[in-house]
Amino acid sequence: MEPGMSEHGTVVTEHSEVFRLPDLGEGLTEAELVSWSVAVGDRVELNQVIAEVETAKATVELPSPYAGTVAELLAEPGAGVPVGAPLIRIAVPVAAGTAPAPTGGGDSPVQVLVGYGPGAAPVSRRAARAAAAAPAPAQAPPPPGERHRPDAKPSARREARLLGVDLTEVTGTGTGGAITVPDVRRAAEERGSATAATGSDRETRTPIHGIRRRTAAAVARSAFTAPHVTVFLTCDVTATVDLVARLRGAAAFEGRHPTLLTVVAKALLRTLEHQPVLNAAWDEEHQEIVTRHYVNLGIATATDSGLMVPVIRDADRMSLPGLAGAIAHAAETARSGRATPADLTGGTVSITNIGVFGVDTGTPILNPGETAILALGAVTPRPWVVDGELAVRQVTTLSLSFDHRLVDGEQAARALAEIGAILTDPVPELLAGI
Repeated sequence: MEPGMSEHGTVVTEHSEVFRLPDLGEGLTEAELVSWSVAVGDRVELNQVIAEVETAKATVELPSPYAGTVAELLAEPGAGVPVGAPLIRIAVPVAAGTAPAPTGGGDSPVQVLVGYGPGAAPVSRRAARAAAAAPAPAQAPPPPGERHRPDAKPSARREARLLGVDLTEVTGTGTGGAITVPDVRRAAEERGSATAATGSDRETRTPIHGIRRRTAAAVARSAFTAPHVTVFLTCDVTATVDLVARLRGAAAFEGRHPTLLTVVAKALLRTLEHQPVLNAAWDEEHQEIVTRHYVNLGIATATDSGLMVPVIRDADRMSLPGLAGAIAHAAETARSGRATPADLTGGTVSITNIGVFGVDTGTPILNPGETAILALGAVTPRPWVVDGELAVRQVTTLSLSFDHRLVDGEQAARALAEIGAILTDPVPELLAGI
């Protein structure tokens, strides 16, 4: 311990506390350290964001459980860190005659969930800046040779690493001057170097890490564990397209932006009432089929970081307006990089809209732990026979991938046919509480 004197004349000593990577929840065992928000010698306050880590599901800001001075950084950015491994050592001041606070002690594991510390909720630098009611006082520039850490969104930091962009040279256009992904790409274009850190004129090599690496591992594990089968159905969705257009003007949907995916998701949820096996799980360890009496609906979402599947919990209990709002919120949260590991895990069945990319159909891979995933293809005007007459209708192709260990072809075919029937004539289901 190093003795010192406080401003009130009290003798102050310091003891060292080690903050270890906390349990981020949902069975995640490791994370990749994206970046440090502090450096050795910096003063940190309780619950101040000190680092960003990336799990298999999301980028998370870590708050400090201690107030003190950074003594040592124990992990390098880009390194994988197991849960419980030491991240940072902080020198915590203690007044003479008092015992250190029981916060987990030196090298003992610190069980602090992300988002909660011993006291108030953690304060993100971006959030604090945006919430300030009055302009902050001018701050002196950093001392010569010391570079301040730019305020950038996690997705922008990842993009900067891939493109080799120095964030200290980028002007941010986000809230409070935060650097965004477009800002990074613009900077890369301006300097004429939109390549990864290694490569040549003929090829570029981009390290596989973070969400992309873990997503690849998950889909490979799913593809080679669960025997996938896919069935297809092309159907007339003209009535559903017309219905969605009318719902957008309804008071119940104000601010919730109903889409075709909203009704498709509700049709899937209604079908699961008759084919619950599509929402079940195969427990290999115990050799059991787990029948779930709830539906946590995953919504496959394309983001700057790669594919994410935010989960809408208890989706089967939602009204159509509630489901519309939940889908929009889940997708926006994932795309903005604000989704937590808890937001992205625990799904029981998923849906993906590949039609937004102009694709007619596909064979989606199951999310690990799930038994079915429904894909919605592009909706296009096509010739269709209606009441014996040829007409131009709005038509799409649905595809349903399922785990053949649990689901037989008959069950999958009946389920897909029921979904198609609802989309062809959605009004009866709407009146029934869809």
